[in-house]
Amino acid sequence: MKNLKEAIVMAFKSFGHYKLRTALTLLSIAIGVFAIMGSGTLVNSIDNAVKNEMANLGDNSFKFKKFPDITIGSSWNKYMKRKAITYSQAKELKRSLTLPQIVSMESSSRQYTIKAGNLSTDSDVKIIGCDENFLVMNNVNIESGRAFTDEDIQFNRNVAIIGKDVESKIFPDINPIGQKIYVKNQAFTVIGLLEKRGAILGQSQDNIVLIPVTLFLKYFATFWDESLNIIFRVESKDMLVPAMDEAIGLMRTIRNDKPWEENSFEVITSETISDQFSVFTTTLSLFGGFSGFIALLAAGVGIMNIMLVSVKERTREIGIRKAIGAKNIWILNQFIIEAIVLCQVGGIIGMILGYFSANLLGGLLNVNIIFPLFWVIFSLIICTLVGLVFGAYPAWKASKLDPIDALRYE
Repeated sequence: MKNLKEAIVMAFKSFGHYKLRTALTLLSIAIGVFAIMGSGTLVNSIDNAVKNEMANLGDNSFKFKKFPDITIGSSWNKYMKRKAITYSQAKELKRSLTLPQIVSMESSSRQYTIKAGNLSTDSDVKIIGCDENFLVMNNVNIESGRAFTDEDIQFNRNVAIIGKDVESKIFPDINPIGQKIYVKNQAFTVIGLLEKRGAILGQSQDNIVLIPVTLFLKYFATFWDESLNIIFRVESKDMLVPAMDEAIGLMRTIRNDKPWEENSFEVITSETISDQFSVFTTTLSLFGGFSGFIALLAAGVGIMNIMLVSVKERTREIGIRKAIGAKNIWILNQFIIEAIVLCQVGGIIGMILGYFSANLLGGLLNVNIIFPLFWVIFSLIICTLVGLVFGAYPAWKASKLDPIDALRYE
């Protein structure tokens, strides 16, 4: 233990002699560890957010959409060629279902300005066209006022439900229920105010306005959001597969999908969301790991260079230690410990940077950042291995110096 303590003290003294090279090497190690820690933290945090979203969707729910939630590679062209899921198709499907389930339809578009009197929001409000089942399906509660009714949708009533962000900007001092709002010169009467929901991955869930889906398609739908999403919820998980089979068969018939053709729409469940995000997070982890590996490789070369220079400049010191009885293994251990200590210091700096950066990212994205203990341990192990591998040759070279030749070295 005493020898280890002395070796560590000598390692720090040695680093002080090569300040610039040591600083650059520490920077390379810190960047490598930061890349590993950053990707690991981001992946864990995204996984946590996705799990929360899957919990909202539930094990007894599924969706029909034109596009999948995540597209990778050239498959985007295939989805672009699909025809939109229309309101008439959604209504016919809903009418034809026999198994008991709740069905909702929706579409949305961003970057709208909401006006009321002399006040207006920023041009970043999300307009959601939906039906009377949207709130139940998405576990959203009304704080005051009322939800949509079936009559609101059927008779195209110009009514709206607003989120808390919208309320705070255009109705800061008055009750919004019964007030008029204007979107692209279309007037809507506010009938409900949503409870505050917070943000997911930096995106506010309260900066929204809900309107009947029929009016959304009439006034606001573009090519990108003219296709409806249809959401289904059954009573229990046991009913999920039969309900999906019935809904898929009916939808294929409604959309004239041939028996030999694949579905002209995407079927999304909590499992498909998990699988899609798994591909994304795996790619992110590999990218972060590869970036970290390159940085640590560069750091390793710098460590070897510093240690070789250190061996050369301390040749006479090594000769004196050998002359008074120091064994080769002691010399070897000392220089390896110096290399490992250098790597660990750089690794700790990288972890500290990763910790503060993760918290900053969490604040910007409004997500719970999960600092991964596994990646902390993994980074420490990698730093130890880098020091061991790249410090081995200089340490071996130092241990093999002839004491007589070393004493004569000037």
